[in-house]
Amino acid sequence: MNAFTNFWIHLYAITAIVPFLWFFVLWLIVYLWFKDSRKATKLAMDVTTFLLIGSVSSMYHTIFHNTFGFYMILLFFLIGYGLIGNYQYRLRGKINHLKIVRLLWRLGFLLLSAVYFLLMIIGFIVKLNDV
Repeated sequence: MNAFTNFWIHLYAITAIVPFLWFFVLWLIVYLWFKDSRKATKLAMDVTTFLLIGSVSSMYHTIFHNTFGFYMILLFFLIGYGLIGNYQYRLRGKINHLKIVRLLWRLGFLLLSAVYFLLMIIGFIVKLNDV
């Protein structure tokens, strides 16, 4: 593996450890730059969703000793895309892919945030029972 790829893998691993820290840091930077809280919130949510996918799948693997977490998240995104795309096609007669992806990505932030905290609580309980 070359140094460039290795750098990006380690950078992602470090930032995925505490995804909500990066949410607040990125929100603050974008807000100070553009003075627009809506734009800052949307961008921070988008980046944090990317980090939450790795964090939640890693926590799932650690707690349940199963590597299916990433694929389960991907499966939910694909099923959601199909359902929303079908609804949009029936309603309007055409599909706007950008709106579907944007909606799924932001819903993913909300759902993955809830799952992240739920898995964190389960992880604490499991680790306390192991001691």
